[in-house]
Amino acid sequence: MILVSILGATGRMGALTKSLVDADANFKLHSELDSKSSPEQMLGADVVIDFTNPNVTEGLVKFAIQNQMKVVVGTSGWSEQKLAGLKKALDANPTSAVVVVPNFSVGSMLAQRFASEAARFFDSIEIIEQHHEHKVDSPSGTAIRTAELIAEARKDLPQHLIPGVGQPARGEVHAGITIHSIRQKGVSAKQDTIFGSLGEQLVISHDVSSSGAYSLGILKSLEFAKTATGLSIGLESVIPA
Repeated sequence: MILVSILGATGRMGALTKSLVDADANFKLHSELDSKSSPEQMLGADVVIDFTNPNVTEGLVKFAIQNQMKVVVGTSGWSEQKLAGLKKALDANPTSAVVVVPNFSVGSMLAQRFASEAARFFDSIEIIEQHHEHKVDSPSGTAIRTAELIAEARKDLPQHLIPGVGQPARGEVHAGITIHSIRQKGVSAKQDTIFGSLGEQLVISHDVSSSGAYSLGILKSLEFAKTATGLSIGLESVIPA
């Protein structure tokens, strides 16, 4: 039995996680925290899962680390600099663990994996990501993670020149890849990673129509975090190839 504390329990992903925990005999709800809750309410849980917002997630996660807890982070906004701070905090609290998952969809994980493979064969690459109008950050954590994986796959290859640098309408550059963000009604989550070469274009597309797509990834991440150590990033760390 894994006791789970949910941070941001009143939001869409927090509510989904509560329904999954309530329906699975391997889990039990320890506590639900919202914006008015004290962080001390998470103490005693086996695993904490964070679905808050970029303004508060860092403080809550570091509180959990300092109290030797295991944390799954589903909140966007964790830059390389902030992740470096997590590593430092985890080094000082070696029994704690943090699993940062920008996207809990297995389909999204596979799309990122395919993009990483394709990256070695194309040097003209851009990402278009779309989310519902209430998503507060852009680019999405998934798009940034995809760009990082592409850059890692191309680290021993000549890097392409980024088109449109200095032209705000051409998108925002992360890890050498231009990302375009759309926030609009009628969309849940969609990402196209577009590869161009002489005479051809390859598009790796992933589209989520309901939050149910995240269910398996959430459950697997909670199970993984219970025995994890240190910092793990991405659903690929939870469900390896």
